[in-house]
Formats: sequence, C-alpha cells, structure tokens
Amino acid sequence: MSTPSAPPPCPHLAAHRLSSRPLRFVRRCLRVRPLGRPEIRRDPRELPRCSPCAAASPSPSPRLYACLSCAAVFCPSHAASHASASAGPGHQIAVDVDRAELFCAACGDQVYDPDFDHAVFLAQSSSLLPSTSSASPSPAPRKRRRVDYRAWAPDPAEFALMSSADPTTSSSAAAPAGLRGLNNLGNTCFMNSVLQALLHAPPLRNYFLGDRHNRFLCPRRTPVRHRAAEADAAKVACLACDLDEIYSAAFSGERMPYSPAKFLYSWWQHASNLASYEQQDAHEFFISILDHIHENIKDDQHKSHVQGHGDCCIAHRVFSGILRSDVTCTSCGFTSTTFEPCMDISLDLDVGDNSPFGVANTKPHARNGERGLAGMNSKVSTLMRCLERFTRAERLDAEQKFFCERCDERQESLKQMSIRRLPLVSCFHIKRFEHSAVKKVSRKVDHCLQFPFSLDMAPYLSSSILRSRYGNRIFPAEASDADAVSELSSEFEIFAVITHSGKLEAGHYVTYLRLNNHWYKCDDAWVTRVEEHTVRTSQAYMLFYVQKTLYYKACERAAAV
Repeated sequence: MSTPSAPPPCPHLAAHRLSSRPLRFVRRCLRVRPLGRPEIRRDPRELPRCSPCAAASPSPSPRLYACLSCAAVFCPSHAASHASASAGPGHQIAVDVDRAELFCAACGDQVYDPDFDHAVFLAQSSSLLPSTSSASPSPAPRKRRRVDYRAWAPDPAEFALMSSADPTTSSSAAAPAGLRGLNNLGNTCFMNSVLQALLHAPPLRNYFLGDRHNRFLCPRRTPVRHRAAEADAAKVACLACDLDEIYSAAFSGERMPYSPAKFLYSWWQHASNLASYEQQDAHEFFISILDHIHENIKDDQHKSHVQGHGDCCIAHRVFSGILRSDVTCTSCGFTSTTFEPCMDISLDLDVGDNSPFGVANTKPHARNGERGLAGMNSKVSTLMRCLERFTRAERLDAEQKFFCERCDERQESLKQMSIRRLPLVSCFHIKRFEHSAVKKVSRKVDHCLQFPFSLDMAPYLSSSILRSRYGNRIFPAEASDADAVSELSSEFEIFAVITHSGKLEAGHYVTYLRLNNHWYKCDDAWVTRVEEHTVRTSQAYMLFYVQKTLYYKACERAAAV
C-alpha cells in the first residue's frame, strides 16, 4: 500500500516570493476581531465588492479576495480572469478579506506561506497584550517578595457596602434579588410555582449560588473516559445543572421573564410518563424534582447507610426529615416503632364543623401567631389543627389489625405519628383533592386554611409526644441526639406559599414569596407586590417554612449544608 504524498507547492507562490518582499509586511494590514479571528484592516464604513459582480448585482459576494500586488478585489468566480489579465508575477496571489488566508487565483485554491502565517500569529498575539510601545524593552522579571497575610475584619462602612452588594440580601423593596417571572410554556404553571419556591429556599439557594454544583464541571455533562461510551449511548439530562442555570438567570439582575424550556425538557426525559402539555399536580412535580436531583448529584462515597439519615445529596439535606410511627397493642401495651424518611408532610384539612371525629371546634385558634379571618365562612381550618390531627393517636380498624409480638396474634391497636427529626425546610402539602373509590368521583376541597408566618414545631416532635404519653418516665433508649437537635431548631419562618385556584379539572397555580418582609405574587411571567391579607385568604396548597436558626453538629467528615 503506497503512502499518500504531500501536494506539490504552488509555483505561483514561489514566483511571488522571488519577485516581492516577504509576506511578513502584511502584518501592518491585519487586525484581529474581538473573538480572535484576523481580517484585513479597512475602514468600517467601507464595503468591499467584486468589480465585475458589483456591475451585475449590488449584493456583496460571500468570499472576496484582494490582490497582493494591485489591491484589486475579486470573487472566486473572477479570480482566474484577474490572474490571466494581470501582467507580471505576483498578481496570482491574493488574500481573503474576511479571513486573512492566502489564495492563489490561478490555482483556485488556498496556499500556505510560513512568513504570512507568522504575521497572522504576531497580530493575534499582540491583540492579547496591553497597549504598550513596541520599542520599549520588556522589564526584567523581579524576584517575588514574601508577603505576610493578616486576617481582615470589615469596618461598619465596608460591612454595609458588602450587605448592599450581596445578591441574596438585597435591601430594595421594589425589586428584591432573584425575583423574576417565568413564562408559561403551555399549562406549566405547576412547574413555575414550584421553581419559584425552590429558587428562594435559603439553603438550596446558597448551595447553587455558592457554586457547589457547577453545570460546566458536572460529570454528567463531561463524563470521564470509562463512562464516555455509556454517555454517548444515552445522554441523560442533569436536572441539577438545569436548575443551576435557572438560579444564574434568576439572580443575574435581569427582570424580563425567563423561559425554563430546557428544564422542562430535561424533566420530560426523567419522567417520560408525564411528558405532555397537560396540567400536572404541583406536589407530584415537587417530589419528582427532588427525587431526580437526588439521583443526579448524590455522592455514593458520602452517602449514609443509616436509615433515613438524609445527607446523601443537597435535596435530602434540605428537605428530608424523619417520621416516627408507634403502633401500640390495646391488649398488652406492646409498642412497635418504625422510622421512615420524608420529603414533605401531607395534611388533611381538619374543618371544625365537618370533623371526622364528630367534635366541632368553633373557638378561635390563635396559637403560633395565627390570625382569624374575619368575614370568612365557618369552613375554616388551621395548620395547627391539621398538625394535631396528623400526630393524634388513631385506632386502626378491624381490617388493619396489628400482629403483636408479645400476644403472638393479631390485636386491635392504636397508631400515632410524630416527627423524629425536622428538616431545614419543612414543606406541608394540604390535601385539597379527594378521590372516592366507592362513589368513583373526585372533588376539590375549597375550605380556607389559616397558617402562621412563624411556626413552632416543638409540640409535634417525637420527644414531645413521648413526654405527653409517658410523662417524665422516658427510657434512655427513647432519647437521641436527633431529638435534642430538633428541639433546639423547632422555630420556623414561612417564605413561600403555593396556592391553587379553580376546579379540579381546570385550575391554576400561583406562588407567594416572602422577601425582605414583603409578599410578592408570582403568577407565571407576572410578578406583583401584594398585601399580607391577600396571602392569608388564598387557598394554600403547599406551605414552605425554613428554620430560623441552623445548628451544626461536629463530625469527623465535614458535610456542607
């Protein structure tokens, strides 16, 4: 098999070298565009044209060449005629006006010259250097001096300047940082409402704005060598990277509505059964997003093997808590305890005049900072009663008899739920959509819900439930470090409310954000400031609370929150 040989050099370029100066002189005629591409220097108002083509058509040719000998401009169609009509050597060599590449008009092809290539390289290199005199010699390198660094503490003026420049603590009440509308891409209000809540969840916001997940360095976007074949076979989108891009867009200072089309497409890839322009449930979308972020950015090396520990990824570190379930035998008193992680807490609306327990609670309920809704109908529930109902002991029916290990048979039992460990951000899902398997109908519960802006979760912790059940006779095995930390961090503040208006089949989701002690309504692309009463009288569907104070536990391996 013969080895292919290099093409012969252009004879016209060799003749031009013998009869003309070296092509390095062309450097003075070159300039470099901002992106680094060289071109022939000319007046910005000048539009070069091929003379024969200009006579026939006023539109410029796609490629134009300038003769190095007479500076005539011609296009590839008239290159041969110019080379044959011009007298003497050198008129066959031209340069591309827009690309600064040598071209032989006689051969009809590009040619290479080392002197010309060196001139282009020098022009590109000089454009990257600061503008200094070419005749001045470069200063001799000086020996690096050792510098002793000392700790710096800002004075009050510097601290005020940093606070005003921090994108997460903007003091502007008219336009807080990160407040940007999201365009509706076709029944995607469910997605926009959840994204607005996630954008302003403080621990999650600090994680992404702190560049803890860089979409440009994500291993799912830039797979390593041994995973390259797998990535090429099936490129799965990374929701964490797309969420990082939305954070960058929201906190960029731009106020025009943003279109999260890329995020929607990535979610469709993960949840193909929901890939449509139909209205979806915001709560299901919220759980789906957290699950897929967990799959995208979990770190197997740091993943805890303790059940429900919840520190394997940022989604679990922010939203994951632990529920405790106690099932007590009514015959012998044996209690079976299980723990399970949870990303949110689903609550039934406990309306006083329609309570399943048959007790009408008509007294005003103002604990935890709740305010009554004057002028509202009697079908008003409160978040506190919903939580009390969630942690109240309930008797399991005959079909759900509990197998008691002590009695060695199935017995009637009582089940009570409590919260073993609180998450950094607590999400409460209000069950407004009821489905009856017997009647085979579905309906929406339009009852109002009173909720406090400051919430104390201490009465619903496992430690409080056990203390109320046993008094001070709590066994040492019942107490744990998780209970102690939860008791310290039981104070929460609300920062987002997702509401649902309309019917079950055709409804609309809206998010209310609490930023700088002001409320803002995020209705897809429209963002407006509203009063507190508007938020309190809305039909809350999802409530987001964040801990007032974060407590850190010392450990051998640091895990950043």
